[in-house]
Formats: sequence, structure tokens, C-alpha cells
Amino acid sequence: MPTNSKPTTDVKLSCRNVWKVYGKNPARFFDGTKGNLGDDAAAHAHAQEIRDSGHIVASANVSFDVHVGEIFVIMGLSGSGKSTMVRCLSRLVEPTAGEILLDGNNLLSADPKALIEFRRHKMGMVFQNFGLMPHLNVLDNVAFPLELQGIALKKRRAKAQEVINLVGLEGREASFPRQLSGGQQQRVGIARSLCVDPELWFLDEPFSALDPLIRRQMQDEFLRLQRDLNKSIVFITHDFLEALRIADRMAIMRDGHVVQIGRPVDLILNPADDYVRDFTNDVPWEMVLTAGDIADPARGFAPGMGRIGADTKLDLLLPYLAEHEAGVMVKDAEGRDLGAINARAVVKALATGMTDQAGIEP
Repeated sequence: MPTNSKPTTDVKLSCRNVWKVYGKNPARFFDGTKGNLGDDAAAHAHAQEIRDSGHIVASANVSFDVHVGEIFVIMGLSGSGKSTMVRCLSRLVEPTAGEILLDGNNLLSADPKALIEFRRHKMGMVFQNFGLMPHLNVLDNVAFPLELQGIALKKRRAKAQEVINLVGLEGREASFPRQLSGGQQQRVGIARSLCVDPELWFLDEPFSALDPLIRRQMQDEFLRLQRDLNKSIVFITHDFLEALRIADRMAIMRDGHVVQIGRPVDLILNPADDYVRDFTNDVPWEMVLTAGDIADPARGFAPGMGRIGADTKLDLLLPYLAEHEAGVMVKDAEGRDLGAINARAVVKALATGMTDQAGIEP
């Protein structure tokens, strides 16, 4: 797990057999089915039938759950359907069929008034293009969602100041968007989405327009905020390395379908097909494997050992192991010992993801 937040098994948001089809009267393809066609083969066949009729299938039979406190990443190549899905979840785009359940209640049955209340009070959304209002300064941009709620000026500005401080923009309250860097503008967008204290946080490729260094800094900032806030998050990206850094679980999409869902390490070790494997081929395993993945329960604590959490990524652990031959004892979230690892164990684990190309002679 990439953060100190604690996702639970409780389901916050459930997406069930969701379809989005563009064309003339697409609903006719789902009369009486609610999108649930049974197995994947039937769904793929139905999607092809729809395409053959001249319609566009943007999302096809998509199902997944988002747990309380979880960062759930949806990723895929351009045109895979990932951004369509996040817009369906918020009903910025109306699904053609299926169900979207928030705390067990179907959002697709919500009337316009209830939907407005959901967006204003329970949902925060961050887009790639920032979407700031150029005529408002930072403070008023952040406070704008509260203005829509009818919150009094003094109260909404006080709340806006809280989240401005949270994202590290104190001192820039009077600045206008044109006076800010790209990273600062994205911080304003993040602060604005958090101002309503949303239960669900949707982020649609929020960092893809930023330079690589700023992008990594914003990922770090995002993870820091999640440690503090423990939101239920759906995060859209086309960057597998970004997904590895932030995801508790992830779904990979292709042609509107979900190909595989799992923890990043599961997708890398057991890809469902060549499409998923292509995403994972060049991934450094030290960014994926954790101390808990390779801890040896047969090895007990020994003098000179430190202790480390099971969710610590190996790339963070390597410098320590280079200086401490005894290794470390790995502990779970409750502080119980899971087993020990040393530098040799890490090298052996990493070697399983590589082919022998050194040409060493016996």
C-alpha cells in the first residue's frame, strides 16, 4: 500500500455493468437487461454487435468497487474508456445502462436536485486542465464551490484558507491564475475540490500536463494529502509508473472493457494477457515489490536488525540494506513480526523479474 491511509473492505462506490454507448437510441440494445449480460464473452460479443450497427461503445460492462479510504486507479491508453468512466461515475456523462451505487444508493436513479446536492456536498473532482476562473484570485477560486452552496462570505473564505494552507499555497491567496506556475495552479484545483470536504474524490489525469519534476512533486503532495484525509479516490491516468506510485488497487481498460483489476504487484506478477504485460514489461520491480512480499518467516530477529513496515517499497529499503548486513525485520500493521530480509534476499527477488543477459562464464 503506497500510503499510511487504511483502506477498508467496506464499499463506498460500486460500479455495476456500466455501459456508455453513443449513437441513435443506444438504449434499445439494453431493453430489460440493465447492462448485465452474464460473462465477459457475452459482453464482448454484445459490444461488437453494437459497434457493427454504427454506434460507438465508450464503456462496456464495466464493474468494480471502490473501498472506503482506497486509491483506486483506472488506467489505459488513449481511447480505452477511462475518462468516460469517471464522468459516468459523477453523471457528467449519463451511462446508457448499469448501476452506480454510492453507499448502496443508485446514483442513476437520483433526480436532478439530488444529483446537484451530491456534486456539491459529497464529490470533489480535479481535471487535467485545472479549470480555474481567471477573474478570481486563489482564495475566491478555492471558495467558489462553497459560494454555490450559499455559504456566507466570511465562513467560506475561512474554509478556503484552511485548504489553501493544506496544499501549501499560503501567501498566494491574492494571486490570480495567470500569476501562478502550472504546479501552483493544480494545487488551487486540488484545494477547490477539497473545500467541500468530499466523501468521494475523482481525479482525471490531474498531473499529466505538468513537467516531469513538478509531476512527481504533485504525486508526493497527493499522497501526503491522502495520508491526512483518507478519502475514497478514483484516479485516472495513462501512466503505469504513476499508477504504481499511488494505487492501492487498479483497473486496466482497453476498448471500453476492464481487462484486469488488482494490486499493482498482482498485475505485474500475473498479467491477464499481453496487453497488461506490455504495460508492465519495463517496470522496475523495486518500485512494486514491498518488504512484506519477500519477508522470510523462517528468519527471526537478530542483533543489528532494524524494523520496517510490510508496505515499504524495496527501492526505499535498498540504501539501508547496503549499509546494514544483518537486514531488517518486517512487521505488519499491528506490529507483529512477519519475517526478515537482507540485501541478498532483495537481489534474489529482483532477479526473478529479469532475464540473464550478463553472459557470465562458469
